[in-house]
Amino acid sequence: MTVSPIPQTDPRAGYLAQKAAIDAAIAGVLESGQYILGREVEGFETAFAGLIGVGHAIGCASGTDALELALRAAAIGPGDLVFTVSHTAVATIAAIERAGAAAVLLDIEPDGFTMDPDELARVLRAPPLGRPAAIMPVHLYGEPAALDRIPDLAGEYGLRVIEDCAQSHGATFRGKVTGSFGDFGCFSFYPTKNLGALGDGGIIVTDDDTLAAAAREIREYGWRERYISARAGINTRLDPIQAAILRVKLATLGAENVRRQAIAARYDAGLAGLPLVLPRCRAGATHVYHQYVIRLPERGPGRDQLREHLRAAQIGTGIHYPLPVHLHPAYQGRVATGPSGLGHSERATREILSLPIYPQLADAAIDRVIAEIRRFFG
Repeated sequence: MTVSPIPQTDPRAGYLAQKAAIDAAIAGVLESGQYILGREVEGFETAFAGLIGVGHAIGCASGTDALELALRAAAIGPGDLVFTVSHTAVATIAAIERAGAAAVLLDIEPDGFTMDPDELARVLRAPPLGRPAAIMPVHLYGEPAALDRIPDLAGEYGLRVIEDCAQSHGATFRGKVTGSFGDFGCFSFYPTKNLGALGDGGIIVTDDDTLAAAAREIREYGWRERYISARAGINTRLDPIQAAILRVKLATLGAENVRRQAIAARYDAGLAGLPLVLPRCRAGATHVYHQYVIRLPERGPGRDQLREHLRAAQIGTGIHYPLPVHLHPAYQGRVATGPSGLGHSERATREILSLPIYPQLADAAIDRVIAEIRRFFG
């Protein structure tokens, strides 16, 4: 019997689910003649700021640019230290270095995938050479980081908090949405994200009027009036076509996050009792499952063997991420790390596997994934 492949993610399915509305939104931009910033971008910025519960949102060209833009708007650059994690997409560290600052990479929690606040406290007591300037927690896979402790540590040491929310659209902690806890929240709209464009895009959010004004100027060459740069800036503008697409998709983000949570619950039930570590959800948090990431402890059947078994069954998987950033050739030996090392980050990359998850994934496909994993374990 021929079976259909199950991809690990499928942004095309998201487009097809809202094809008529998205096509109409694109056509509206094309017919408007306004192809740089303008009303479509402003409308999306207003709507997104409302979702997060802050006063300002500034659209830009990518999630990486969002992080850089936030750092530049906060005047963080050469000589400054930004504390973040090594278990993240490399974009986090690339943005810090593009702003001219230095990343200090910390380990993740022993039982999770986000910044260990105990390690953060240790490094803040005795930081590496440089000026501590900001903490950049990453809400990885859709789970909020330890927002009960990180902002307090930032306040104690007089540091900015710039949240990397690239994978946490709509996630909450104690009733507040990620992106609203720090000086800035930075989001990516890469097509596979919970709120994904049909191309690149990003946005930063803030409740600080002064920081927002600085970010808007820096986004477009530092202009306050056209062609006159009041400060050094860059060019990172959200495309109005992508803004129009995102306005359509924003309306269904809540429902699609609920569907992701239902998929995760089905995996949780179907995989219970196997020698796997299933995703956790921090107390007080809502997880939006950008990824559903299981762990195969190294002492048991191997992660790579399970991945090959699923590949043979035409089931796609992912490894997010295969190496912590401090072991990438471009960064190895030259980035500062926390005082306790990065053992939890290194072990995680040897054990993790991302299963198929996207809102249009059918229950029958989920059950097939579960059945194949159970078959692997005999």
